[in-house]
Amino acid sequence: MLRFRCLRLFKSPFDASFIQSFRPQASFIRAKMGSYSTTSSSAHHCPKLVFRQLFEKESSTYTYLLADASQPQKPALLIDPVDKTADRDLALVKELGLNLFYAINTHVHADHVTGSGLIKTKFPGVKSIISKASNAKADLFVEPGDKIYFGDIFLEVRATPGHTLGCVTYVTGDGPNQPQPRMAFTGDALLIRGCGRTDFQGGSSDKLYDSVQSQIYTLPKDTLVYPAHDYKGFTVSTVGEEMLYNPRLSKDKETFKNIMQNLNLSYPTMMDVAVPANMVCGLQETKSEAC
Repeated sequence: MLRFRCLRLFKSPFDASFIQSFRPQASFIRAKMGSYSTTSSSAHHCPKLVFRQLFEKESSTYTYLLADASQPQKPALLIDPVDKTADRDLALVKELGLNLFYAINTHVHADHVTGSGLIKTKFPGVKSIISKASNAKADLFVEPGDKIYFGDIFLEVRATPGHTLGCVTYVTGDGPNQPQPRMAFTGDALLIRGCGRTDFQGGSSDKLYDSVQSQIYTLPKDTLVYPAHDYKGFTVSTVGEEMLYNPRLSKDKETFKNIMQNLNLSYPTMMDVAVPANMVCGLQETKSEAC
């Protein structure tokens, strides 16, 4: 299996596209259109950022496309792609003249099959990324504190276990040339006015509460929250909003744990299919150890 400790630069077609170790210092860091929604990059005060929010209706999953338009080759990445909408997403990448470099997952999903493996069969240069803690297959493994660069823009990796053991949140960087306000891609750890369940895949309400409080709620309050799912039509929130209005994660820990223990949720319909597939990048059979 290909494993990288993210302590050196990864060679790529883009001089500035790499993953490197990061150690924080003072601060921690649908108007619908067909079946997908979009959000303008101008809202983030970073003209070089290309940003699209895409929606898969069967699992209510959001996929996010980000790219650095200031670079000649416009390096791009996809966060939480879905197999059923992979062709749509790749068509958009082509239409926008982007060069897709990474397919990234926030965790091993139980409600849909990731599009990472399918994307790699169509765009062989794409590298799949997932957290080392997930124990899933991928080309590159990230750990807390790592940075994922695409052009001059980067995502910082934060461990947010609790929904699953390997959940991470990807946060845009803190700096004058990075998107402002910052953007947090929270997976299932923090949803808009909710959170992911904690009753399978090594889930823990205790860990999830600590993860959100220490790794997400410590971000600036205007940080935009982009989750992996929404079931009520919301597209974005902020850290400040969730701290005030999230009916679960605005409570104290004991109240939160009691809420999570009494959800009485049904067994996920796709779990027996999705989890085994997602452990191997969405492909049930691979010809090599790395997907």
